[in-house]
Amino acid sequence: MFIEATLIGILCYLGALSCPWLLGLTGGWYLITRPLVSGLLVGLILGDVKTGIMIGVAVQAVYIAMVTPGGSMPADLNFVAYPAIALGVLSGQGPEVAVALAATIGIAGTILFNAMMVLNSFWNHRADTAIEQDNARGIYLNSVIFPQATNFVLRFVPTFIAVYFGAQYISGFMESLPKIVLSTMNVLGGILPAVGIAILLKQIIKSYSLLIYFLVGFVCIVFLKLNMVALVIVGALLALIHYNYKPEPPQSVNAPRAADDDEDEF
Repeated sequence: MFIEATLIGILCYLGALSCPWLLGLTGGWYLITRPLVSGLLVGLILGDVKTGIMIGVAVQAVYIAMVTPGGSMPADLNFVAYPAIALGVLSGQGPEVAVALAATIGIAGTILFNAMMVLNSFWNHRADTAIEQDNARGIYLNSVIFPQATNFVLRFVPTFIAVYFGAQYISGFMESLPKIVLSTMNVLGGILPAVGIAILLKQIIKSYSLLIYFLVGFVCIVFLKLNMVALVIVGALLALIHYNYKPEPPQSVNAPRAADDDEDEF
């Protein structure tokens, strides 16, 4: 597992919030750190693409509405995307248990993220001192090299340790857990994606009457067994109907009277 753990650790670093090498946030945080993408990459590395994608989809649903204003994160999505999904694939317990593992590891990852922010403030003070001393080399080291080295160590090392050593024990550890613990993790793992989707709906829906369209999609998938192509067509038709036949906003009753009064005065 040495090569696999190394590759997953490098991807974890490249997808970090402050890593600049993959077009900054565009290729890193907003692309390969999305669990849907990382699930595919981890599955390719570990030789189980199907399980990786299934776990990635389930985990993506949990964090689909997560925002990081000013670097404030309720969970570190980067650790969710790589070590957590990798351990989920290696555990062999299915997407539900992997989601529960991801939620736990994501919250724990915020500790390392905050540690990185504290260390970066130390490098920032050293860079200020280098500016006062007109030390170009010190400015470069403390602004570029040392912060990225810190980021690499805090991303690569925990991920490598988790995957390399976890691969030997995670499957046996999960099998040794009591049945009630696994059942609880399955239940929680099944609920968390629904919570993520509910948070997203809360953010984007302006009127609760629009929830009817979400329920129509739910019925089409669960009861009518439509595939995604058919569901997209149904959604497009509903959107067209809603746009063409929505009621116009009522006009003010006093507006015509005001116009008549202006004509009389004229």
